[in-house]
Amino acid sequence: MITIEDLTYNYPNTARPALRDVNLAVRPGEFVLLTGPSGAGKSTLLRTLNGLVPHFSGGRIAGRVRVAGRDPLRDGPRLMSQLVGMVFQNPEAQSVLDRVEAEIAFGLENAAVPSPEMRLRVAEVLDLLALTPLRQRSIASLSGGERQRVAIATALALRPQILVLDEPTSQLDPKSAEDLLHTLVRLNEDLGLTILLAEHRLERIVRYAERLVYLTDGAVALDGPVADYLAALPQLPPVATLGRALGWQPLPLTVKAARRLAPVRGVAASPVPTAVPDVPRPGHLPDAPLLQAEGVRFAYGRQPVLRGVDLAVRPGEAVVLMGRNGSGKSTLLKCLVGLLRPGAGRIWVRGRSTAGRDVADICREVAYLPQNPDDLLFAETVTDELLVTLRNHELARNGAARAQVHALLDELDLAGQASSYPRDLSVGQRQRVALGAVMVTQPQLLLLDEPTRGLDYAAKHRLVSLWQRWRAAGMGLLLVTHDVELAAQVADRVVVLNEGEVIASGPAGAVLSASPLFAPQMVRLFPGRGWLTVAQAIAGLRGEQGQG
Repeated sequence: MITIEDLTYNYPNTARPALRDVNLAVRPGEFVLLTGPSGAGKSTLLRTLNGLVPHFSGGRIAGRVRVAGRDPLRDGPRLMSQLVGMVFQNPEAQSVLDRVEAEIAFGLENAAVPSPEMRLRVAEVLDLLALTPLRQRSIASLSGGERQRVAIATALALRPQILVLDEPTSQLDPKSAEDLLHTLVRLNEDLGLTILLAEHRLERIVRYAERLVYLTDGAVALDGPVADYLAALPQLPPVATLGRALGWQPLPLTVKAARRLAPVRGVAASPVPTAVPDVPRPGHLPDAPLLQAEGVRFAYGRQPVLRGVDLAVRPGEAVVLMGRNGSGKSTLLKCLVGLLRPGAGRIWVRGRSTAGRDVADICREVAYLPQNPDDLLFAETVTDELLVTLRNHELARNGAARAQVHALLDELDLAGQASSYPRDLSVGQRQRVALGAVMVTQPQLLLLDEPTRGLDYAAKHRLVSLWQRWRAAGMGLLLVTHDVELAAQVADRVVVLNEGEVIASGPAGAVLSASPLFAPQMVRLFPGRGWLTVAQAIAGLRGEQGQG
């Protein structure tokens, strides 16, 4: 179905190739997982399959690509779109029309699909991706995860022979992600759809894919069956990380497989080098909330979104906000920083009411990262992006500002991109640039909406370590995420929203252990033992061994 031979590609005005001598062959009906570090070339490789690279991006390309017998380098995106359905990493930039149903029908109209068949296909994909209740909704009113599902539905409606997805679960809650992956498996097995899926959250996908392709620095480093090659990856899902530390063979792909190998009592284990140590909240910090919200209500028109939300974040505390897609998490953050005005309720930041204050004034006291990092990227270089924030806060008047910027870029693994144009970077790299832009002032209160979207395991661990150091100095963190493993590492408290209401709030261990939907892998593997992370599980197993 796909043959790639000696493919090398450079983006315009770059000396370093994004792809280097890539050779790959994909058979009809295969389900291939493409993974690797942020910026390794995954998105670029996927875009060569429908001709977007180089027809849209320009640059220099060498080698041979064939997709279902066609040459995408010759035929371009218009013809290749009939064969290859593409779901991009950024669903916000993929929509054309303003209504869900019209958006899904748009591609079919351009392909001249007859009206009766068009209506059938639209109804099918709406039902397939649980979008029927949203069919008349405005695209602008959807959450990031809902937009992601619409983008997938739009691609599937064209009934392509090959479906290419770039981090399709990055903004989906665990249940929506599982439903989507089950749908893809069904399409793959029942209809023979060939699937290439790029993903960082391996704990979600490894059980479904049959083949793993690992890219690093633009080249294929590993290519083979998932079960055979998983152990060779530098970063692993939690159950596989635990299995590596305990010497299990073969490494488990799922919690179910790990249960057959898990010890009843404690055992000796090797260290877990990627685990981030827990940092307790220092006792010397004041207890007065940095952020407090009471009875916050908001509606889009007549559609209620928030229904009386109470929330508080104290110095040094990390609060994680979770919930299904469309439950109101992003809307709540926008209300907290003044981008949206609540219909009722009160909000205080560092003891001062936000009522009547503009966004710029509030954001001098609280740093906010929206769901789409591109909303914050305006400068010509990555370095300038961070310097702009310091200038806006009147903190760039001395020579130490540039040194401070470079130190943070180094911590975010962006030193090599310091002089790059931010929008030329991968989504994961752009996410880190936007993070740097809001974090460079070392704010006392940090509000982050899906900050690890597009980040590999190593980048997430570095980021968590940075947050923990700042929390030790008194920074408060409010984090919206669907990444339950990140929540297990970071959270002191977890707040769960459902249809705009708080349905659970309390210590991370209690809330995550009590929720089948948001339970991390260690909770599922060792129920009732209170272990959220691999490091905690290994410490607990060692403790049980000592007691024995």
